[in-house]
Amino acid sequence: MDIRALDIDDLDLVCRHREDMFRDAGRSDDVLVPMTEHFRAWVRPRLLDGSYFGYAMLEDGVPVAGIGLMLIDWPPHPAHPTQDKRGYVLNVFVEPAHRKRGLARELMRLAEAEFARRGVGYLILHATAKGRPLYQGQGWAGTTEMAKAAPR
Repeated sequence: MDIRALDIDDLDLVCRHREDMFRDAGRSDDVLVPMTEHFRAWVRPRLLDGSYFGYAMLEDGVPVAGIGLMLIDWPPHPAHPTQDKRGYVLNVFVEPAHRKRGLARELMRLAEAEFARRGVGYLILHATAKGRPLYQGQGWAGTTEMAKAAPR
């Protein structure tokens, strides 16, 4: 398995993985198609400037898994009292035919190493029900975060 950093040439791959990840979690195309259109416009400049980064895993030159990473500006907090950033993991996806081979686990190991290299010690992610056991098995724990959509 080859591993390489994401770049702008991975725009379609990143968008497809994000859409397939949410589809796999039970979301419908009536939400996913417009989300992907807007995500594509959002992520493109971030891939270009490196503020969205991550890795792709390839088998025989074909991408089979990927992970996205970002640094989030965050005020110092009891969980990270001297740091003003959080590492954010998103868009973890492994093609169905390549699951149960440890690829997501390896992507998470790479993510943690990359954040450590960048000096970021507090990491967050939002887990799907399918992904939760993987993350818990690697020491990730739930937080007190809550969410609500703002009225329009």
